[in-house]
Amino acid sequence: MEFEAFNLKSVARKNILELVPYRCARDDYSSGVLLDANENSVGPSIKTHSHLELNRYPDPLHMNLKEKIALLRNVKMEQIFFGVGSDEAIDIIIRIFCNPREDNILITPPTYGMYKVCAKVNDVFVKISPLTPAFELDLDSVLGNIDSLTKVVFICSPGNPTSKVIPNSVIESLLTSYKTGVVVVDEAYIDFSGTTSACSLIDKYPNLLVLQTLSKAFGLAGIRLGMAIANENLIQLMNNVKAPYNINKLTAEVALSAFDDLDLYRHNVQIILSERDYLMAELVKLVPILVKKIHPTDANFILFVVPRAQEIYKSMADNGVVCRYRGTEMHCTDCLRVTVGTRAENVKFLTLLVSTARSFGLIP
Repeated sequence: MEFEAFNLKSVARKNILELVPYRCARDDYSSGVLLDANENSVGPSIKTHSHLELNRYPDPLHMNLKEKIALLRNVKMEQIFFGVGSDEAIDIIIRIFCNPREDNILITPPTYGMYKVCAKVNDVFVKISPLTPAFELDLDSVLGNIDSLTKVVFICSPGNPTSKVIPNSVIESLLTSYKTGVVVVDEAYIDFSGTTSACSLIDKYPNLLVLQTLSKAFGLAGIRLGMAIANENLIQLMNNVKAPYNINKLTAEVALSAFDDLDLYRHNVQIILSERDYLMAELVKLVPILVKKIHPTDANFILFVVPRAQEIYKSMADNGVVCRYRGTEMHCTDCLRVTVGTRAENVKFLTLLVSTARSFGLIP
């Protein structure tokens, strides 16, 4: 099919474009004698965190935090959306663009499972264009599968479970050819890849949306803060659809603290990369006696092939070291995925992997 220039108003659902967003009290005023939001004026029922005034609703947009993230990612504050993890952003994107039981999204398995789950929850069809066995994007397959009802294409880069980056040049080729929907590049693991973020393409392509998170490189999975980065008009639609106060004050405070000490974030990433090299080198020593294949990695985990992978996974988990069995995913037969841990954790993993394989008679 031929693709016209991207037009947000022709791609987004009509009811979303016509939506008058809920205007909350803090959109109007955030200081003074606040008697406008039916909050508990006496105060919170805890004695800690008094500086946060937890009896008051949080900032709906957290522009002070967006300012810091914008500087790090070289984008504008107005190009950032905050969600409760990236999963909230995935759900909102599908709701903005896909009419239930009519439109479809396209995914490229093996990939992150929440794209398909969110589509199912929203009663949206899913098209599949698998990655190649080398985990590369098959651009011809993707473009051939897109039809007039394909509203979102999800690309995970670096991939999960593939751990492989899809080059920005390939993303650009897709964006150049496909303009009747939105391309979502999920970059949860980008800081481990040593490559340039697709955020660098935001101003060039109005139908590009990049997902990022504080769960991985920043080590803040517990606060559940994800973000979408795109052109201002697309971000405005997402803000219109989201719940009024989706990011709480505690989450925002922790995130602000992290951006006040970016040296620690960079230091921790370097430790993980060093441990990744160690773990990779030790797994290489087990080739081919036990490990049959190790996939290259651009993330904070390694995907590799061993015989009887599911049995090894279960036995190791029962003995206190838990990795992830990925053998049911496309192109991942007999694959285990191990997160890069601390040196002590990595040693425990390797030791138990070898002893488990030996107990199964896989190695002498």
